[in-house]
Amino acid sequence: MPLLQQPEGLVCGIDEAGRGPLAGPVVAAAVILDPANPIAGLNDSKKLSAKRRELLAVEIRAKALAWAVAEASVEEIDRINILQASLLAMQRAVEGLGMQPSHALVDGNRCPKLPCTSEAIIGGDGKVASIAAASILAKTVRDAGMLEMHAAYPHYGFDRHMGYPTAAHLKALREHGVTPIHRRSYAPVAQLLLL
Repeated sequence: MPLLQQPEGLVCGIDEAGRGPLAGPVVAAAVILDPANPIAGLNDSKKLSAKRRELLAVEIRAKALAWAVAEASVEEIDRINILQASLLAMQRAVEGLGMQPSHALVDGNRCPKLPCTSEAIIGGDGKVASIAAASILAKTVRDAGMLEMHAAYPHYGFDRHMGYPTAAHLKALREHGVTPIHRRSYAPVAQLLLL
């Protein structure tokens, strides 16, 4: 992909995974890549196979100057809404970095409140290497968490849809009810709670 030129200084890329699912947390990652140690094949996590994402995640952790992953819980999503929870997870990821970035590039159209300058880039996970790296870490960590949830709640098929509102997930919700990891503020879940 043709990557945009990054500004000077310690620039971190930020992205999240899990805004659309009906279950599980929203996970954000912040990554400061090392210009002297480039990583080939970075791209929007949604455009990579699960196996490729896993391999790149290992490489990102090994080669990045700094990286951190954080989340906002289902309870926080229900209390403050998914947009605010996504921004909160992003803030937490930046706070978790071992070094302070001078600038942040954020996937999407909104920036969290950060102690450095920041800019939002729509489609940034396909344009900026550090955002692509963040998207890969956020997605692999969230998917691993949903596989753990599958072990606890095997009837819902979290290992296949990762909590997204697929036909199989909606059917399982109707048959087995709402679990503690479902987002009660999301319409398909809220409607079942009213029955």
